[in-house]
Order: sequence, then C-alpha cells, then structure tokens
Amino acid sequence: MHFRIFESWRLLAALLVMGYHFLRFGPGDPFQYDASHVLERLLPLMDMFFMISGFLILLRYGDKLKDWTSYRVFLVKRLARFYPLYLVTLAIFIAVGIAVQMGVVSSSVSERYDFGLLPQNILLLQAWGTTPHLSFNYVSWSLSAEWFCYLLLPVYVLVMRRGGVKGLALLAISCVVLLEVATRAGIIPFDSWLAADTWGAYRAFADFAIGGVVMLLARDSKLEWRSHTLVWTAFAVAIGGMLMLWPSYLIIGLLGLAMFLAALVERNNPQGARFLAVLSPVGRVSFGIYLWHPVIETVLLAVVWRHLLEPMGLLSFYQFMFVPVVVTVLVAMASDRYFEKPVSEALNRLFGWGGGPVKVATERATV
Repeated sequence: MHFRIFESWRLLAALLVMGYHFLRFGPGDPFQYDASHVLERLLPLMDMFFMISGFLILLRYGDKLKDWTSYRVFLVKRLARFYPLYLVTLAIFIAVGIAVQMGVVSSSVSERYDFGLLPQNILLLQAWGTTPHLSFNYVSWSLSAEWFCYLLLPVYVLVMRRGGVKGLALLAISCVVLLEVATRAGIIPFDSWLAADTWGAYRAFADFAIGGVVMLLARDSKLEWRSHTLVWTAFAVAIGGMLMLWPSYLIIGLLGLAMFLAALVERNNPQGARFLAVLSPVGRVSFGIYLWHPVIETVLLAVVWRHLLEPMGLLSFYQFMFVPVVVTVLVAMASDRYFEKPVSEALNRLFGWGGGPVKVATERATV
C-alpha cells in the first residue's frame, strides 16, 4: 500500500521543522517570537516521524527478515537510499567548516563545525550519546537515530514474531521506562527524553516500537471504518494538544490513534485519500527537504539575507523567507530525480539486489 496520509503528515513535519529553523533569522519582533514558540510546541511531530518509520519498516520487512542475507540486503538498501545524499550535505558543511577555521567566513555557531566530532558524523553515531552537541548538518541526528533502529531491526522482528502486539507493546513500555530512568538520573542530559537529539537514537527506538504496535493493531483489525474525516479530526486533536501543552504521553497516544485510523481507512477506502495525490511530488521528497534545508539556510539566510539583503532594507524577512522555502523544495525534487534515485539504483545493481524503478519507489515510501 501507498499511505498517502502518512506521506502528507511527514511532509508537514518536514516543512514545519524547516520553518522553525528559518525563523531564527527573523527580525526579532513579536511575530517571530510567537511563531517560533508555536512551531516549537509542534516538535512532537518528530516522534510521529519515527513512529511512521517504525510502522512502514516493520510492515514491509517484518515477514521478510529471515536470515543474515536478508538482513544484509535490508541494510544495504537503506544505506543506498539515504547515505549518498547525507554525504553530499555533510561535505558541504565540512567545506563551510574549513572556511570558518581558516577565517574566510565567520559563524555565530562555530561549535557546529567541531572537526573533533566529524568521525561520529561520518559513521552516523551523532545521536547515540557520543557527542555533546549537534554539529555539521545538525538535523542529521534524526538520520543517525533511524540508522540505529535499522541496525536493531532483528530485535523488533524477533519480539514481534514471538510476542505479537503484546510483545512489541511490552518492548515499547520497557524502553519508555528505561528512558525515563536515564533522564531522571541525568544520563540523558535533557529535561525529557522526548526532546533528546544527541541521544535521539534511544528516543527513536521507543518510537519505532510504538509505530510497530500501531501497525500490528491496524493490520489485524477487522474494523471497516472508511471515514477520512475521522482521521483528520484525530490528527487535529493531537495538533491542538501540542499547542495547548497537553502531557507528552497523551500527545504520543493521540498521534498513535491518528496513525491507526489513517492506516485503517486507507485500507478500507483508499480512494478517499486521492485528493492528497497532488502533494505526492513534494511529499515523496520530504526526506530531501529535511536534509537539504540547513544547506539552503546557510546560503540564502546566513549569507544572502543576513549580509546582503537585510542591510539594504529592500524587503522584509517574511517576504524573503518564501525564497529559501521554495528553493529547498525545488532542490529536494531535483536531488531526488537526478541524484538520489540514480545513485540508489546503481548501488543496488552493484550489489546485485535489483533496485529498478518500482522497487526504488517502494523503498522511498519507507524512509
């Protein structure tokens, strides 16, 4: 199945994260302050992102992971899908970091270019509690967290096969309890594990398990509900709860309920989501939007806006902000078509595991 609702939600999450980061270059007026705080309250959508990944990965690979060979194929296909683009964006930030170190350009966030943390970034370990702060392409912590979950996919599959939904639910609850203990003990240096980024791998592991529980419940459900209005109402309630600062676990529960309903009604009434098809060209590159936007931010906001256009006073920040947003989307679409897809297909052919257009399109839906 192609879950159009999930695709639209992931696109929304990517766009909101991008907007949150772009607003940091605003004029410091009340609107920027208020908008930033609103978007900050929506950051639990990152947990929904991991939950959807867990749902899709376990749905697709839960029955296919049988031995070392199938596991190796899975890992290589995952790497072929996301690592080339990640390396390109990392290389751009390395070049910027070299320029900062040489004094060619200045940066207000010089700690972002800490070359002592480069090995962790290359190996995708930056969200495993191995770094004191985010560095280089700072949003890639979530990619590191996803990689952690991919590596531990056999754990999910084993628990799912032996314990079913109860086993996976117990795994999720156990993870949450351990995360709470680690946070309260100061091992995870955040007020809440749900806000962790440099320790985000363990946050993602719990979210993946929750997504797997939702998947099993939806897959095995006999309910014949078809109302897409019900889905969007549940999602709207979850968004409203974030804005009103409802308890975090209630928000996670509401997001899980919205996902369950979305999977259910798309199975029973797939034509009900056809109106979302118009978003598909952009929705399928939400990963690219997420990974490219810090690069566009560095060029168009940190340099073009801050040093060229803002001093001239020709237009307001909010007028200009649409430019990096549109450029990011266009770059992500071009990257997907002319770089990510061809390279992924080539790597899969290199390892003898296919990777033709249909397979790659299916893989994209699970990133």
